[in-house]
Amino acid sequence: MYIRNAWYVAGWASEFDEQLKAVVVLEQPLVMYRIDENTVAALEDRCPHRLLPLSKGKRIGDDIQCGYHGMTFNCSGKCVRVPGQDNVPSSAYVQAFPVHQKNNIVFVWMGEPDKADTDLIFDMPEFQSDDWHVHQGDALHLNAHYLNVAENLVDPAHVSFVHPTTLGNAASENVPVHVDTQGEVLVAWRWIRDAEPVGFFQKFGGFNGNVDRWHYYYLHLPSIAVIDFGSADTHLNLDESDRNKGVRIFALHFLTPVNEHLTIDRWLHIRNTAVDDEAVSESMDAMFRVAFNEDKEILEAIDAQEQLPQKRKPIRLAIDKGPTVYRRRIRDLAEQETTEDLGEPLRPTFVHHE
Repeated sequence: MYIRNAWYVAGWASEFDEQLKAVVVLEQPLVMYRIDENTVAALEDRCPHRLLPLSKGKRIGDDIQCGYHGMTFNCSGKCVRVPGQDNVPSSAYVQAFPVHQKNNIVFVWMGEPDKADTDLIFDMPEFQSDDWHVHQGDALHLNAHYLNVAENLVDPAHVSFVHPTTLGNAASENVPVHVDTQGEVLVAWRWIRDAEPVGFFQKFGGFNGNVDRWHYYYLHLPSIAVIDFGSADTHLNLDESDRNKGVRIFALHFLTPVNEHLTIDRWLHIRNTAVDDEAVSESMDAMFRVAFNEDKEILEAIDAQEQLPQKRKPIRLAIDKGPTVYRRRIRDLAEQETTEDLGEPLRPTFVHHE
């Protein structure tokens, strides 16, 4: 169920320097290291000789020398030296993976290299706007399958119950959730009108009375989620298109599947309030950590249950529309990547009738 032809976050730009760093994406071990301020290399983390991880070796300029017998590979994966012999066997190479750094985030392409189009890398205009503040948070490790984590990020309904003191409260429990699955990005949203502000906006919104608040969940396949949430004084009666007039925050989640039971969620937020106040960033981080650890507890408990024998089929509710479509699309993409369409045959012996 992994989608390989996609850009995944290997880490924040600040996580990579001249040192060799072992990273695992889609169960593929990588060794990554910085070439210059804007360039990071990613190679298969396995010497083809005795299979020692190259991350156990050392860097020689921009090359990596294996720590076992000294075979040396450049940042394109080509072997450039075999100590003790002049010839280099054609099989002496390691796979190189396309890498691109954007918005202080390092993305790696895990699929077919000729399909690695950097225009496909996730972006938002708010990253470059002086009216918004971008703040990177943590790398949250969850012992859970990435599909379950992604489903949680297109599910506004859980907020009332999982995050009652931070991102939700009881006022939203029976408010309908709207879902749009027509476009490439799955969207689920709802507005809660004339209600007490949730804990997050009690602290950061400065509201004295009731508010209108919103949650918009955008899921970009295979595993990037944007949660647009905010609040405004009820008397403003904001239209959906006027959300910038309220206190508006985007919480971004870049999910990196490590293996079947481990997902790294690197999260950041972009806000239109207190744009020059780092103390607010730190305070928001603290509250986000509380909320995201609440998700972590739920998702890890689910993963543990899924590994046990199942006595009956799980049920689906009306609120599961977004997650159901998400799973179906992932299955379709995975099937497309693992099969090859040879096209229409020239002289078919099989005749199909509609």
